Amino acid sequence: MIKKIIYLLMIVVGICGSAAAQSITPEQYIEKYKDLAINEMKRMGVPAAITLAQGLLETENGNSALVKKSNNHFGIKCKSSWTSDAVTHDDDAPGECFRSYKDAEASYRDHSNYLRGKEWYAFLFTLDPTDYKGWAKGLRKAGYATNPKYPDILIKNIEQYNLQQYSLIGAKDAPKVETGQYQDDKEPATEKPSDSNDPNVPAEGNAINYINGHKYINAQKGTSLLAIATSNDIDLSKLLIFNDLEEDGILKNDQIIFLQKKSKTGQQDFYLVQQQEPVYDIAQKNGIQLKYLLLYNAITENSLIPSGTKLYLTPAPQTQQAVGIKNTAVSTVVKNEPVVLPKTHAVQPREGLYAIAKKYQVSVQQLRQWNNLTTDYLKIGQQLIVSE
Repeated sequence: MIKKIIYLLMIVVGICGSAAAQSITPEQYIEKYKDLAINEMKRMGVPAAITLAQGLLETENGNSALVKKSNNHFGIKCKSSWTSDAVTHDDDAPGECFRSYKDAEASYRDHSNYLRGKEWYAFLFTLDPTDYKGWAKGLRKAGYATNPKYPDILIKNIEQYNLQQYSLIGAKDAPKVETGQYQDDKEPATEKPSDSNDPNVPAEGNAINYINGHKYINAQKGTSLLAIATSNDIDLSKLLIFNDLEEDGILKNDQIIFLQKKSKTGQQDFYLVQQQEPVYDIAQKNGIQLKYLLLYNAITENSLIPSGTKLYLTPAPQTQQAVGIKNTAVSTVVKNEPVVLPKTHAVQPREGLYAIAKKYQVSVQQLRQWNNLTTDYLKIGQQLIVSE
């Protein structure tokens, strides 16, 4: 009998010990996820200290039931715009819908995108990224949380665990904006606009115009591409494709951003290059897909085009004379030959350059050259030229 009791006690102790071993401390949570927070600050400008403080609070230091079943580190609920994985969890009401992610990195990334993509959080990004008290109070006023003590908890986390050190690291490469300190009497917009499908609603306060029959806006430096996509009810991946961009982020210059897919040809037969005008800007200015502009003129995106050069916006005619262009990557003369449009391929999930090259019986190096690729990183849906 005594042996049986001892055996049962050992089982109980073992279970308790196992449960305790699965819990992590705040310090362990911070060490595990600090790099994600720093990377997101560099990518989208959300202070790393704020991100980690929110993560500690929302996940109970990484031990909450919600984070264990969904990898949701920031308590972001589904809302009407969420179409990916989700779980149910009891919060303000029983069985509420929360976003679910494949891993912590996806959750951290979505958290940054969420704050950057909602206009009622826009004022936060005018604050100094090291103003953690301003950010904490601003999040509460913008409606991120209903708990009136939410800012105090974030500030306590930041100061107790010295999270500010990670913001100082991230600030070195974070997106630059004109910043200031938080004012308590500075009221953000408290009325959150409903999702709109109206294509005429301007993005980021800019009017919609047309080039070559396609909608565009004049986006300002410092604007988030995600915010533009969200404001215009466009999937971010599609917005990148529409504008011949490979990565999301913050615009480094004022530029044209298309809200629809551009044409394969321009409205005019040719365009006269202005002084020191990048090829990418020429494609945007004429509403033509970059790869076709490069193809029609036998150039690359890095070509140095002299002022006054005639660039063709349509396939060159049979009688077209040679066009000589100084090029950092290639030096090609186009003579009386018809232009044959290349075959293209849309990148599929889990598909890499090697698999695509094998499928079309070309080399990986050819794919890199034809598509001006500087890395092997591909995005789902990205269009690749796969033939001469």
